[in-house]
Amino acid sequence: MTDELENEIEAINSIYGADTILKVSPHAAQNHYTLVIPQADVTLRILIPDQYPETCLHFTAVDGVGLTAPKGFGSHVLITARRVVQRVYTPGQVCLFDVLQELEQTLDHESSTLRQGEADVSNLLNDAQEPVSPTIKASDAVLQPHWTLSKTVTEKKSSFLARSCAINTTVEAQFAFTQLLATDKRANKATHNISAYRIRTSANGNRVIYQDCDDDGETAAGARLLKLLQTMDVWNVLVVVSRWYGGVKLGPARFGIINAVAREALVAGSFAKG
Repeated sequence: MTDELENEIEAINSIYGADTILKVSPHAAQNHYTLVIPQADVTLRILIPDQYPETCLHFTAVDGVGLTAPKGFGSHVLITARRVVQRVYTPGQVCLFDVLQELEQTLDHESSTLRQGEADVSNLLNDAQEPVSPTIKASDAVLQPHWTLSKTVTEKKSSFLARSCAINTTVEAQFAFTQLLATDKRANKATHNISAYRIRTSANGNRVIYQDCDDDGETAAGARLLKLLQTMDVWNVLVVVSRWYGGVKLGPARFGIINAVAREALVAGSFAKG
């Protein structure tokens, strides 16, 4: 644990309570923490890379939800937390305290809106994903990810590499992404790990679709990657594009490279035709 992270955790626990953020296991090799969201009765799980704050942290799962919370609220808080990270995180600067504050303000605003009768809870939760497993471990009934890689593309000292893998649930998507960062040192050290997935399944005889994306600090890249999956009409797949920044800004050209390597990984993995 870096001094910056240690100081940030100490500050959070001194303000919100001693057990607000805790490491899942003091002896675990992976830096998984639980974070209690104040007044929301929701606990989220976070993966904090060794390189944080140079590398962004990731909210990976819902760890617990209160009995009185509406259906889907835990997933809603998880998705909201991920979006707050995208807005707040700046490479090299700690952000966990700022994320917690903004997340608390966002949820307070939603709660106030509900009390005033300006919105229905179902509308606030309409983009929540399927229920998230409280713990995601290699021993769980989750398929081990098998990644198909693109070739590495280097442009002005920045390198890009895409990976694709088959998934059938959002739990598998979260597990695959977490495992990638935990087991692949090069991916863990990437400046950005942009991701997107699409899942098509059925429940009670009805077709159900889940899709989501994450910029991981590369502004607007996640949405563009998801748009590529939609355009290619691919399903039940997770794509992660890693970028190692080389010190020279590429401008809009970076989006073309991100989509090119992602397309290559999708074709190579037989998710789409070349």
